[in-house]
Amino acid sequence: MRTPGKFLYVLASAVLLGGCTGAPKGDPVRGMEVHKVCLDCHGTELYTSPKRKIQSLAALRKDVVRWGDYYAPALSEQDVDDITAYLNRDFYKF
Repeated sequence: MRTPGKFLYVLASAVLLGGCTGAPKGDPVRGMEVHKVCLDCHGTELYTSPKRKIQSLAALRKDVVRWGDYYAPALSEQDVDDITAYLNRDFYKF
């Protein structure tokens, strides 16, 4: 017979590890460098406002894609992943 404590430990571990899959897949260090082009139009205060509109990691990535289309050439998928990882690491923490 299994002990409830061991079962709960295994279940909790699986839940915690399952939650890791939503983490940004980009390189936040590279993202910080690529993000410098964004600072031509705005500073980072946009990300720390209590009224910020971004409420999830998916919404953050979607917004990076949307604004990345303004550049010529547009941001690459890798750029989007890296900037999303940087913004999440340093500001949003989803």
